[in-house]
Amino acid sequence: MKRIGFIGAGNMAEAIIKGLVQKESYEIRVTNRSNRSKLEKMQEEYEAIPSSLEDTIKNSEIVLIAVKPKDMNQALKNIGDFLASEKLVISVAAGIPLKLLEKHFPQNPIVRAMPNTSSAVLSSMTGLVKGKKVGAGEEKIAEEIFTSVGKCLWLPEDEINALTAISGSGPAYFYLFTELLAKAGCELGLCKENAETLAKETIIGAAQMLSQRDESPSQLREAVTSPKGTTEAALNIFWEKGLEKIVSDAVKASKDRAEEMEREFCSD
Repeated sequence: MKRIGFIGAGNMAEAIIKGLVQKESYEIRVTNRSNRSKLEKMQEEYEAIPSSLEDTIKNSEIVLIAVKPKDMNQALKNIGDFLASEKLVISVAAGIPLKLLEKHFPQNPIVRAMPNTSSAVLSSMTGLVKGKKVGAGEEKIAEEIFTSVGKCLWLPEDEINALTAISGSGPAYFYLFTELLAKAGCELGLCKENAETLAKETIIGAAQMLSQRDESPSQLREAVTSPKGTTEAALNIFWEKGLEKIVSDAVKASKDRAEEMEREFCSD
């Protein structure tokens, strides 16, 4: 049984723990700075062991850092007081580059991970970047952890901010579209409850089609779009109003902010 320690007990840590307990091959410790009730909840629901920072690190083979980015610099300093060089370190904090992690832990194998909030329903798309000392064994462990909450993809670090803009922030884009679709339904005379049900179930069904069918998104779209039909009428408005550029500009803004965050952390 592998021993993994979580530094931080927020939503992302809980989502990953929820996935790991289904494998029944991990002993899980968790610590956070102040929220004792959250630790007790994790103990009750997932049999995670509430521990001090020192005990969490010393009694774990894998240390997973899941603190908020604003708390990261202090957390790295505190973790370094107890971290042995052979332990695998995994960071799921957005905007924290490998060079900062390797500056604090130069002897450790380090993996930078970018999951998304769909981890909570075990359907995340996680990007993984390996540090200089990561070998095949550490790669396998990282893949096992993140496939427990969905799917994962290895990529070079210079692509991680693009991934953040697509899959890290991506769920919010679809929630916004669903919200606006429901709002439009209300404007057409539907009651709010029915409009929200129609919008949500339509998005869920379309997502399942993307997941279960071999066709590309464009092929699935074309299959729904009859010439001079209702769908074509709607899609024509999207094209005319510049939806493609709006999406491109929005995703670029997300990527630019991720790069800006990295520069901010490295300049501290």
